[in-house]
Amino acid sequence: MANFGTHISVAAGSGCVLALGGWHLGLWTPWQAWPLMLLTTLGGIMPDIDSDHSHSVRLVFGLLAFISTASAAWLLQARLDFGYWLMACAATYLMVRYLLAPLFKRFSVHRGVWHSLLAALFVAWTGSALSHGVLGQPAWLAWTHGTALLLGCLVHLTLDEVYSVDLEGMRLKRSFGTALKLFDYDRPWRAVVLLLLMAAMLPWLPSWQSLAAVGEQWLALWPQ
Repeated sequence: MANFGTHISVAAGSGCVLALGGWHLGLWTPWQAWPLMLLTTLGGIMPDIDSDHSHSVRLVFGLLAFISTASAAWLLQARLDFGYWLMACAATYLMVRYLLAPLFKRFSVHRGVWHSLLAALFVAWTGSALSHGVLGQPAWLAWTHGTALLLGCLVHLTLDEVYSVDLEGMRLKRSFGTALKLFDYDRPWRAVVLLLLMAAMLPWLPSWQSLAAVGEQWLALWPQ
């Protein structure tokens, strides 16, 4: 499998191409472009949320804690007095960084459900729901945020599969096929849990018509 540095650097490069390419084509403004780069990079390390290596887990949950705290600060700034606002932000960071991380490590298996196409779709689905339903972003931009996360996850999974091929020895390593799979075949109940969570997020998702419009807009830019 590819190491952590490879994952984050390739995902960041892919995010730059997406953000700058869309800006050049007039799909979004510079202010809308840089979050897409960050989201693609985040998606590129999300499958390592179940990593056995403490460094990877700390970095992933550190980034998630930062994003969650920034979102909480933005949402609560007009609703709470400064003291309560500060405590809410601190509680958000501590909960994500020091409560969720140990729980994931306790109940997850490396290269399990998080290394699958279903999990990549779940991450994208969650990103779009949070962007639209919580942060109030326009429907087309919320779907684009989800697409950036999906791209990052697919970059990660593809790299893992590529690194599972030993070109010098002309053989497949034991890890081949454990990343780009539909779901965790050994623990199908975890796939059911992800599907139920996705169903629960339906009310917060942007309209499907807006997703179709985004797809048509992107296809219109494809060379004929």
